[in-house]
This record gives sequence, structure tokens and C-alpha cells, in this order.
Amino acid sequence: MVFKTRGTCSRQINVSIEDGIIKSVKFNSGCDGSLQGISHLVEGMSVEDVINRLKGINCQGRGTSCPDQLAKALESIIQKAV
Repeated sequence: MVFKTRGTCSRQINVSIEDGIIKSVKFNSGCDGSLQGISHLVEGMSVEDVINRLKGINCQGRGTSCPDQLAKALESIIQKAV
């Protein structure tokens, strides 16, 4: 799934999920090293755990962040699956 981000340096997130487990995450643009780290950390985790850990993280007073946008992307995937 491709998710267009809002309010962050990253422009979009590509997410692959299988049976509620994150298989891969790729951010386009943004802080490359940090976003690669986030991607590697969340791969293999459950969607719900990642949402709970990352939702609401704020970057420089923007009201969102790349991790928060990943949580929103995952919530969007869950809503579409229902």
C-alpha cells in the first residue's frame, strides 16, 4: 500500500503487511538514516503494536512526524480491510 504523508519531510510511505505483521516499510524522502532505522525496527512487528508505539509523535511542532504518519498509514490499512 502507498500512503501519501502530510506535514512531514517524507512524501510517501510504502507498506507491506501480511497477516497483521509488517513485512516491509519504505519512506520516500525525509531523514534517510533515521527512516531506514524506523523501517528496520518495525519490520516483523504487529500492526497494532506499531500504531500504539508511534501514534502521536510530534516533530518540531508540526503536530505530526514520519513515525506518526506511519501509524496513520497502518490505521488506514486496517480501516480498508474491515
